[in-house]
Parts: sequence; structure tokens; C-alpha cells
Amino acid sequence: MIRSIFKIAVNFLFFISLQVLLLNSLHLFRVTTLFLYVYVIIKIPINITRSQTIFISFLLGLIIDMFTNTLGMHAAACALAGFFREPLMKAYTEREIPEEGIPSSRHLGQGAYIRLVLSLVILHHVALFLIESLSLFDPLFLTLRIVTSVILTSLCIFILESFTIFRKHETA
Repeated sequence: MIRSIFKIAVNFLFFISLQVLLLNSLHLFRVTTLFLYVYVIIKIPINITRSQTIFISFLLGLIIDMFTNTLGMHAAACALAGFFREPLMKAYTEREIPEEGIPSSRHLGQGAYIRLVLSLVILHHVALFLIESLSLFDPLFLTLRIVTSVILTSLCIFILESFTIFRKHETA
């Protein structure tokens, strides 16, 4: 359990720092924003309870909000993603999930992991951009922002995961 908490804390600090110091200032074509900190929510160990997952997710979003002065937008979107993480994981996997594992393609299966990542990223981004816009004044631009940000964030998460898989196979 202590090892799980340590891994969460390291991921938490690293991805918050990366998001706040670098990624928040990058906007591709003034449309696409990379929200890589969602990876922390995905990688919370399976043995963590649902309420703890929601709390960790909310705290992650709240810290991002504090640094970006966004008044709870990220906290709400992260808490929503944390709330749906466990039911989505159970819905997408046919096999038994090990209690001590971390969600990955190895534990959940390739297809289930891809569906989980895409679902959580879509859920997070739709909530975040809808809260940010507070209206549907320009629905085409809002949809474009959501779709491009989901694609970029998901692609980067899959790239990160491929490095993790490669490293695990190399050491085995």
C-alpha cells in the first residue's frame, strides 16, 4: 500500500509540474491543448477504493486549478473522470483484474485499455470544455477543440504507455 501511495505521489507531482510549467502554455493552432495529467487518473492502482480515486482525481484537478486560476473547472472534470473510472474498467474487461495491479494493457487487455483511456479522456475533455465555454455559442469550434484535444491527449498517453510496456519487457 505504501508503494502504491508513493507511485501515485510521484506521478502526481511529475504530471502536475509538466502540465503547469509546459503544457498549459502550448496550444496547437490555438485549438488543441494537451491535458496529459489525465494519465494520473488512469494509472491510479486498482486496489484504491472508488472514493479515494475520486478524492485523488479531485485533488489533482484542484491543484491544476490553483496554478492556472480556472476556478474549479479541472477539479470538476477530474472528479467526474475519477467517478467513472472503476465502472468503465469493469465494463470493458472480461478477465479478472488483479487487486495489486495498475491499469495497463497487460492487466486489462489491449482493447479494454484503449477503450478505458479513450472513454476517460473524452469524458474529462467534454466536461472541461463545456464548463469552460458555459454556453454553446460556437458549437463547431467547441467540438473541434474537444476532438483535437482528445486525439492529441490520447495519442500521447498511448506513447507514454508504450514506453512503460517496452521497459517492463526489457527488464523481464
